[in-house]
Amino acid sequence: MIGTKILGFGGYQPDKVVTNDDLAKIVDTNDEWIRSRVGIQSRRVARDDETVADMAEAAGAKALAATGLEPSEVDLVIVATCSPESPLPNVAATVAHRLGIPAPGAYDLNAACAGFCYAVGAASDAVKVGSARNVLVIGAEKMTSWIDWNDRSTCIIFADGAGAAVVGPSGTDEPAGIGPVVWGSAGDQAQKITIEGRNGTLKQDGQAVFRWATTAMAPVALEACRRAGVTPADITAFVPHQANLRIVEAIAKKLGIPRERVADDIIHAGNTSSASIPLALSRMAEQGRLQPGTPALLIAFGAGLAYASQVITVP
Repeated sequence: MIGTKILGFGGYQPDKVVTNDDLAKIVDTNDEWIRSRVGIQSRRVARDDETVADMAEAAGAKALAATGLEPSEVDLVIVATCSPESPLPNVAATVAHRLGIPAPGAYDLNAACAGFCYAVGAASDAVKVGSARNVLVIGAEKMTSWIDWNDRSTCIIFADGAGAAVVGPSGTDEPAGIGPVVWGSAGDQAQKITIEGRNGTLKQDGQAVFRWATTAMAPVALEACRRAGVTPADITAFVPHQANLRIVEAIAKKLGIPRERVADDIIHAGNTSSASIPLALSRMAEQGRLQPGTPALLIAFGAGLAYASQVITVP
């Protein structure tokens, strides 16, 4: 089978910024309390009329522009999301049509916060076996539609946005740029993060999720490195799901990855679920914090409790 690689990234965030001080006017909280517990200073919130598809389209267009590919060269679109406005029609087909991609395979994938890494794994496999030439992978979420703004345990964390990447074949004379995905789930703890019913809001046992993530995820990341033939010392960018800055820093510390190599997009983006990793990658690229041709380690985890990790080569 041929190898695969990431060809380019793109990201989109809504214009509206909500600070910790803004939230302190709604619930019993303050800036210091939020920063000390989750590391967030501000987050982005979509307009009422701004949909998951709108944000996915914007991020997907930027990713395509970054690669130089024509829409006709993409034949599969995967949108990772757990917060669409409705289950039908799927977001992927709508976004593909808006971007001018002619008759691609199109499906949505729900692995919650782990969705982007799941989708990259699926896209890579599709290219390897010849089911697709190039795949547009998008993580897009409007989490604030599912938040109780009177619940300070969740309204301080979640936010909106979209991030995208294009997965394509690597050249015959270059190594594979997407390593094997290491994925799994802890279904016995699925009730730790839930939305009950059609009109429910997101509830989570934050302490339980914190303990699970800081304990279970470092070994998963190490296994992804092992399967890709690298060590944590080789990693030039560590991009975990932006769930909580304390979780991010705890996993990085266990892996021995220096702080300056670790994504911290959560500080000003909040937790955007499946959009957080591609958004962070896009931001790091804009800031010059990514080194083309070097290995970056991704790991995502969230409701389910589902998780996935892989090493990619920075485009």
